[in-house]
Amino acid sequence: MRVLLVEDDSDLADRITQALRRENFAVDTAANGEDGAHLGDTETYDVAILDLGLPRQDGLSVLKAWRGAGRTVPVLILTARDGWSDKVSGFKAGADDYLVKPFRMEELVMRLRALVRRAAGHASNTIACGPLSFDAQTGQFELEGLPLRLTAFEWRVLSALMLRAEIVVERQDLIERVYEGDADVDSNSIEVIIGRLRRKLGAAHIETIRGRGYRLTAGAS
Repeated sequence: MRVLLVEDDSDLADRITQALRRENFAVDTAANGEDGAHLGDTETYDVAILDLGLPRQDGLSVLKAWRGAGRTVPVLILTARDGWSDKVSGFKAGADDYLVKPFRMEELVMRLRALVRRAAGHASNTIACGPLSFDAQTGQFELEGLPLRLTAFEWRVLSALMLRAEIVVERQDLIERVYEGDADVDSNSIEVIIGRLRRKLGAAHIETIRGRGYRLTAGAS
């Protein structure tokens, strides 16, 4: 899962980035509204965190521009503005959630996961595909009831496939959801990760669709 964080408080942005990376998220950051708007227009994200009081372009303007352009990425507003009118303005502009500073990092992570899950069309926190299950609230994968140990990159690829189980996920879409914007991506990196996942899950669970991408299926162990 890839997150766009638009926050001008550098200390807070660093803390959020570190916390999200510990939870296996890929994180891109912007310190002003203009840069954040550009990233949201040109990159692929599963969810965005948007402050309101931003330099160069305020958060509400950024959000309105995204929605006006048809950008459907889920957006969580993270701000010190706790007035009812501020919340109303945020939701009217197209926000999907609203969290007031100060906040608990655990709550932020849970809200982001819920936004991603709902955007993928899942009502329940528990998502299953054959013997593989994913708790979208905790981020834990289990295979036949046992916890599955994954690296951060494996988790990102598998979560992208799991949220779209039985649907072909384009290779380029996987790359855009797994790597941060400044990452140096090898040409066969996704294939390497898919290979490791097949060894952990069983080869039949991830199908290669030639010329397109990959599909997670219930398969046979």
